[in-house]
Amino acid sequence: MPAGPVRDPAVPRQAGGVEAAFRLLARLRGAPVLHPDGLMCAAELEVLDGGERWGVPWLEGPGRYAATVRLSRAAGLPRRLPDGLGLAVRVDEADGPGRALDLLLTSSGRGRLTRHLPLPRADALAGPYSSLVSYRVSGRPRVLAAFPRPARQAPVHGDPASLARALDAGPLVFDLCAGAHGRSWRAFAVLTVRTALPVRPTESADFDVYAHDARGFTPGPALAALRRAAYRGSRAGRRSGRL
Repeated sequence: MPAGPVRDPAVPRQAGGVEAAFRLLARLRGAPVLHPDGLMCAAELEVLDGGERWGVPWLEGPGRYAATVRLSRAAGLPRRLPDGLGLAVRVDEADGPGRALDLLLTSSGRGRLTRHLPLPRADALAGPYSSLVSYRVSGRPRVLAAFPRPARQAPVHGDPASLARALDAGPLVFDLCAGAHGRSWRAFAVLTVRTALPVRPTESADFDVYAHDARGFTPGPALAALRRAAYRGSRAGRRSGRL
């Protein structure tokens, strides 16, 4: 009988440690461990009909979806200092009624190597945001990215107040793309961030790419167990801190 896959016995222990650490940090902070302050926004996502056959139900044709976006800074540093910037997107009913799709993207480079690396920036619109690790899009590995279009005012710092002022001048628009290894980016949708929502900077929508994925469009296996543990710990710590 052929042997089954070899599993690393240290992974469950590491995941348990990560979950406990994130739970404690979130409880002490009273906010997510990373990206504690952000701006929640109402948005719209338009799927393009550009001839690319993605083999994914929600990308099969042109369509429009309501979306919620959270723009944030990873460490919460002063707004004029470079920081890891986050773009979290929830696409309502992307996979059918009651089935939202979450995307979590981080400021990064755009090249074959730098698309996998977080890149601190002071200007929220100065470069792309990437998933860093590959998604499985119809069974094929693809890195996801959001490329901001130029805004009326620049620079736009990544803190909530600066982002809200930028939205007062007009929507922020991002081209959503996917790229295979060694290939150029291919656009699949346009994300238009329109208005800030009246919620506190510490509030978030509990974005979770593992709980909210879509058929044929799922996060890859890289560090999945550790990231799930971090999400669970951060959520549990915030909830216990509110009790």
